Amino acid sequence: MAKDKTGRLHVTVRTGGKRKLSSKLWLERQLNDHYVAKAKREGYRSRAAYKLIEIDDKYHLLKPGMTVVDLGAAPGGWSQIAARRVGAAEGKGKGQGRGEGRVVAIDLLEMPEIPGVSFAQLDFHAADAPERLKAMLGGGADLVMSDMAANTTGHRKTDQLRIVGLVEIAAAFASEVLNPGGAFLAKVFQSGADAELLAQLKRDYTAVRHVKPAASRQDSSERYVLATGFRGAAKAL
Repeated sequence: MAKDKTGRLHVTVRTGGKRKLSSKLWLERQLNDHYVAKAKREGYRSRAAYKLIEIDDKYHLLKPGMTVVDLGAAPGGWSQIAARRVGAAEGKGKGQGRGEGRVVAIDLLEMPEIPGVSFAQLDFHAADAPERLKAMLGGGADLVMSDMAANTTGHRKTDQLRIVGLVEIAAAFASEVLNPGGAFLAKVFQSGADAELLAQLKRDYTAVRHVKPAASRQDSSERYVLATGFRGAAKAL
């Protein structure tokens, strides 16, 4: 164990046994990640919570009483932040009253219960997924956010197509459920939203921008597209 350039202790993981180099590097990065340690101390499910905190602190997306959809929610970092900031956690079990928001979340993986969050283990690619999610909502949403990431193949063009495809279906769903003035936030990686999707978002929203919170790892190509001020009216659900 040694100190890095900032003076923090740096943990080095030894290779050995059946551990691959990629596993060693991943474990070493986790052990030395400031946000991973901070998330453990503050009770968040993942370091991703700080990405949403930074984005929301700057753009003020989450307000008490809002209804939020979290796509690709597991392990739950974003849902935790959303539930607290819209008042869903405080209103659990009391019905939705003034100032009590709602968070509806899905993921292909299991996610342990979070106070104030309605969760379903569901593949968003499934043909019936949007309708099932709309049934859970029972009305319109004020924010649709997606931290979904496609499984990578190592082939750049293939991976980019998969990423764009996820964002496109998330954006299409958002256009069906958002209330006027609502917002859409989705992971897109370094290339950002492709030209066709970006043009569509600019037609549907009053402002569209790409953002990269400081909590995103410096060596990551990750960034997000943020569209605010939805122009349309929520369609009948």
